[in-house]
Amino acid sequence: MADEVVRTRDGHVEVLTLNRPEARNAINLALAQQLGHALDECTVDDEVWAVVITAAGDKAFSAGMDLKAFAQGEFPATEQGFAGIAERHFPKPLICAANGSAYAGGFEVVLSCDLVVAADHAVFGIPEVSRGLIAGGGGLIRLARRIPRAVALEMALTGEPISAARAFEVGLVNAVLPSDEVLPHALALAQRICANAPSAVRRSKSLMIESMDLDEATAWSLNNAAFAEIAAGPDALEGAVAFAEKRPPVWQGR
Repeated sequence: MADEVVRTRDGHVEVLTLNRPEARNAINLALAQQLGHALDECTVDDEVWAVVITAAGDKAFSAGMDLKAFAQGEFPATEQGFAGIAERHFPKPLICAANGSAYAGGFEVVLSCDLVVAADHAVFGIPEVSRGLIAGGGGLIRLARRIPRAVALEMALTGEPISAARAFEVGLVNAVLPSDEVLPHALALAQRICANAPSAVRRSKSLMIESMDLDEATAWSLNNAAFAEIAAGPDALEGAVAFAEKRPPVWQGR
């Protein structure tokens, strides 16, 4: 099987590259399976502290589902959802380096990531209504949680995309850069995250996501339990000792 997803490692950062540039990185079943398998392995690999997802070429991050394959009866999903990612609860920081435009299912892969660095020429959209469909890979669930409801509804109901600049304005992406700077910036962001205690980073991510839709009392209960758990771990002490000794910490928790 061809490498529909290319894997490389930069320190504690795993880089996953969607590798179908001839098809604008459209998502077929092989790509979904390979991306899902890579994320499965990254989940249990203690040496992976963060993951960056990007794509080959500079024309598109992903045009979405491979419609030619779909017309032949293929649907690019695994038990973790569309593209092997849409329904996944990935425990580690997941950064998208959107080197080009992302439409439909490609945009839903972007929305599955925690942080997004975008090329200045990229556009993002869920145009499914113009094809008689709905965005079934999580776009209608996640988009209104990431940007203002009115903007999300406009995108979903008109099917019209927004530019990278507009995506930055509404808080969908963290940075907009020339295309050749997108991956380096995403890697630098991942390395900044990896300078911190991995156990504390993972718990910070899970607590923030879990508490979003909870009442305040329940959220505080989760918060206090999480703090007690992390404070009792080895890295809380290491962080304090390293600060006092004016040296970089050596994290033990995974």
